[in-house]
Amino acid sequence: MKTYLNCFIASILMVIIISSGNVLAYTPKAEKVTGNVYVFIGPLGQRSEVNDGLNNNLGFIVTKQGVILIDSGASRLGAERLEKAIAEVTDKSVKWVINTGSQDHRWLGNDYFASKGADIIAMEKTSKTQQKYAQDQTARMSGFLKQRFEGTQAKPASRLLNEKTNKITLGGQSLELHYTNAHYPGDTWVWLPEQSVVFTGDLVYVDRIFTVLPWSSVVNGQKAFHELIILNPKFIVPGHGGISDIKKAKRDCGDYYDFLAEKIGTAAQEMEAIQDVMEQYNYLPQFKHLEHYETIHRTNMNRTYLEFEQL
Repeated sequence: MKTYLNCFIASILMVIIISSGNVLAYTPKAEKVTGNVYVFIGPLGQRSEVNDGLNNNLGFIVTKQGVILIDSGASRLGAERLEKAIAEVTDKSVKWVINTGSQDHRWLGNDYFASKGADIIAMEKTSKTQQKYAQDQTARMSGFLKQRFEGTQAKPASRLLNEKTNKITLGGQSLELHYTNAHYPGDTWVWLPEQSVVFTGDLVYVDRIFTVLPWSSVVNGQKAFHELIILNPKFIVPGHGGISDIKKAKRDCGDYYDFLAEKIGTAAQEMEAIQDVMEQYNYLPQFKHLEHYETIHRTNMNRTYLEFEQL
């Protein structure tokens, strides 16, 4: 509980004045998860110029041979700021960048770290999805970040892993990448069995309701969440929200996957009228505590209905 509180307090305090533009900006600061594993807890709001697109969680592992970075940020400037924050913990450079997914703030910093000699690693499908959405994402992030996006180049991961689950090792640190295919096609989690830590990417949100995008899959998300529980991780680093355990992740996220699949999905397959379904489940007190519930919940139900309607 102390670790969770520290991360929450840090996320509130991580605001400074940027002298060049007098812009309030989120400043990433590493928080220890356990041992050699660290996390950057992003703010719960949306991506913006204020936070350099870094509203998600990212992390890193310090190994004997260098740093393994979990996701690279939303821009070149964001990547530079991550590198600076890592340097406050270790003098080792980033050797590997692992992309857990294809959403902009998980990979648009790749080019910066590649220019410093880092290998950019992802599952094959992750890289293909990055290529597919690169043009749209760079245009969108440029609109968000304006001048703070200058110099950013979209560089999909180039060292590709091809199995559903892949085991890799650097400097004595073992990691396993496993497909989830939930938020974006090709999304993965990164499992550190020795530390019992899992970086879930955008499979898991806590403190904030997850978003079902037009290309998301609730079917895959529910299945992957149940597979995640089998790992029995001690520490869950979600895509958004504070460091978690299984109980909290299930309450804030897993139960919501189950609701969408079992209530909305079933209603769609039984051809119940979508408007009736939306009204029936419009108010869910068990999820009202989640940030953005009021603005996202109905959209999530609608997109879930459409997915299950096509099964």
